Amino acid sequence: MKICIVDGYSTGAALARRLHSLGIECIHLQSQAQTNSYLQRSFKSDDYTHDLGHCTDTTALTAQLTALGVGRIIAGSESGVTLAETLALQLGLPTNSPDGVAARRDKALMARAVRAAGLAVPLGTVVHGPDEAADWFTASGLDHAVVKPLASAATDGVRFCTTAADVRDASAAVLDTPNVFGQRNTAVLVQERLIGEEYYLNTVSAGGDHRVAEIWHYSKQTTGTTTPIYDYEEPVTPDSPEATVLREFTLQVLDALGITDSAGHTEVMLTARGPVLIESAARLGGATAPAIVEKHLGTSQTSLLAATLGDPGALRDFDDRRSQWRGRIRNVEFINHVAGLASATATDKIASLPSAVAVCSSATPGAPLEPTRDLISSPGYVYLAAEDDSTIHRDYATLRQWEREGLHIE
Repeated sequence: MKICIVDGYSTGAALARRLHSLGIECIHLQSQAQTNSYLQRSFKSDDYTHDLGHCTDTTALTAQLTALGVGRIIAGSESGVTLAETLALQLGLPTNSPDGVAARRDKALMARAVRAAGLAVPLGTVVHGPDEAADWFTASGLDHAVVKPLASAATDGVRFCTTAADVRDASAAVLDTPNVFGQRNTAVLVQERLIGEEYYLNTVSAGGDHRVAEIWHYSKQTTGTTTPIYDYEEPVTPDSPEATVLREFTLQVLDALGITDSAGHTEVMLTARGPVLIESAARLGGATAPAIVEKHLGTSQTSLLAATLGDPGALRDFDDRRSQWRGRIRNVEFINHVAGLASATATDKIASLPSAVAVCSSATPGAPLEPTRDLISSPGYVYLAAEDDSTIHRDYATLRQWEREGLHIE
């Protein structure tokens, strides 16, 4: 079987490499004429037998894919979800439910579908102008709100607000700026800001059968900034009480959104009133090193998806309630504090930390580097792993001190 990956960026690039290593031919398709450089730099053409580039004629595309013998079409990243599903539906290939195509990209439609299934979502509204956003916030009686684009990713355009003026300014900024995929924002989502512990669950689904490959707990920095900055994330054991609650809730979310035959990345806040959906996506979770995750957790979403694409029975045989932890692990996002030129030595210095097992840099040495303001502007991440928490905590503290001293700048 041949597999077409639409927008094979970020973890989608890792999926292509994994499938290539399994002897499965991959074809690449680009959903847009231009791709954000943040995403494009992860693309590896050698993992594909054909690169079809960008084409707006879906009739021609379906003919090409049929001629190539493509048996599955998969989204490699968020921008490829709609095109991948649309083409798969036209070709009669396994994919997610046709009824929820729009709701799997539009966060407002997503919340509506999940709420209709009796699951908790934030209070919110869609607006088309800054004044409308400010008026809604005032009438809502909320003390805190979050403003975001309807269809984006990686905290792009996300702002925390405490006043109507903040909401107005944040909404204007979203409407004045294309999203990370280069698409024009024509509306804004304004929601209550959820308070609690934040998690994400990476899943794989086939024929409506779901398995949770990974559960991670987020830590984000919000002090002194209106945009959440990713700090670090740590895995949650699948047999823990919170994992049980998160798993049950997330599988219901997948059903509500019609995610039946793809990867899924679902963010959930555990609040005082229980689990509440932040958002869900019908694709792989981003910014991960699957080989490292597999070494320390026993499996990864990428490896489970690749195995399932090759043999659907692999999903049925996977027990997602079994813990296979090996020691402790933390995925730490880099935070750059000052503008300058990217350092050529930062990666080696970070790799010298005793618990560093994988350093993933997204900065080009000598190129301009801005202060980190969101996930996209982070210079990369490092996995810290050890037998005990104390070593990881010490190395994490050392990394943050180095960053305050200008680690990422020449």
